[in-house]
Amino acid sequence: MSSVAERPSIGSVNVTFLGTASAQPSTTRNHSALALRLGKDVWLFDCGEATQHQLQKSTVKMGKIEKIFITHTHGDHIFGLIPLMASLLNGAGGITEGGEDPRLQVDTSTAALEIYGPLGTRAYVRNGLAYTHTHLGASYVVHELRFPSDPQSGDFTTLSPQLAECSFGRNMPHIDGCWTDIYKDKMVSVSAAPIHHSVPCVGYVVMEAPVPGKIDPSKYMPELKRTMTPMSVMRRLQLGETVVLNDGTLLHGPPRREGRKIVILGDTYDPSPISSLAEDADLLIHEATNAHLPGVDPTTKDIDTYETVEARAKSRGHSTPQMAGLFAKRIRARQLILNHFSARYPGDTSHESKMIMDAIGQLAASEFGKEVACATDLMSLDIGFSEK
Repeated sequence: MSSVAERPSIGSVNVTFLGTASAQPSTTRNHSALALRLGKDVWLFDCGEATQHQLQKSTVKMGKIEKIFITHTHGDHIFGLIPLMASLLNGAGGITEGGEDPRLQVDTSTAALEIYGPLGTRAYVRNGLAYTHTHLGASYVVHELRFPSDPQSGDFTTLSPQLAECSFGRNMPHIDGCWTDIYKDKMVSVSAAPIHHSVPCVGYVVMEAPVPGKIDPSKYMPELKRTMTPMSVMRRLQLGETVVLNDGTLLHGPPRREGRKIVILGDTYDPSPISSLAEDADLLIHEATNAHLPGVDPTTKDIDTYETVEARAKSRGHSTPQMAGLFAKRIRARQLILNHFSARYPGDTSHESKMIMDAIGQLAASEFGKEVACATDLMSLDIGFSEK
């Protein structure tokens, strides 16, 4: 089993973009990775090259990472995984003859780190650690989301598990179009579904369980004062409980409200298979690799049109801002943030960058019907509750 303790509540939810580039990084954009902070815990989604450098530049605490979710195994989304594991799990390259290496005695009854990803994730990690002679000082487990066309058993590699790899990694079958509750505790769950790209790719839906509703103390104060009931019962009412006063009067706490839903997509030219899971998301994070920006982007080709740029993006498995906006509208997302931009779109604070990213956001907003933000590296935002 994993070593995840039951969390009493989530509290704050924060997204920090660690890398927002597509295939090639630039001086202003790192390869794909983002951190989702659930209270004090950290979950990573994708782990491109140099992710741990970005973590060091951010306010995200590397030591709090407990799960990593990989959307697909293209290098720009996974090349940073093994180096990060080595740092996170106290890895080293062995010791000379005659010495004693405590990393050869790792407890694998529980997992210090859980990794989720499509077929090949386990093989990639196992082979990468083995052939770099990396011994980890703490355990990990890899759970794979198997597509219907994938082998449903086995590890997809002939290499034996490494000393720090837990043996209880699951191969999760694709049922009724998705992978439901690949992780779940009392406060949060994660489900996933395929999204169309040039290789097998998934999107993840993080759903907070219903939380206590807003309480209006003035509604209860008269009865509490009349019966001389301690104010401490207000805490129970806040949690939605029913309190019996000393004269038999029943006070009912406010009904629970829906928790927050965050949808994080990998690369895609058509995320429609995840639509039903993603509906009414508080935040949708969607790629927008290519855009047609005449008069704004100096690299725009005269022969290009919105249609040709979209066709080219789709042929490579990617989306335009308008495609992202349409999907956000389709699932009734409350907020849309674009990421995974072509290297020709800078992510700094220059006037040129601001003009280009504003134009990209406006293209998405024209279809979404709401303001759209474009992510930059180390951009961080808190996710509040919907007022719906």
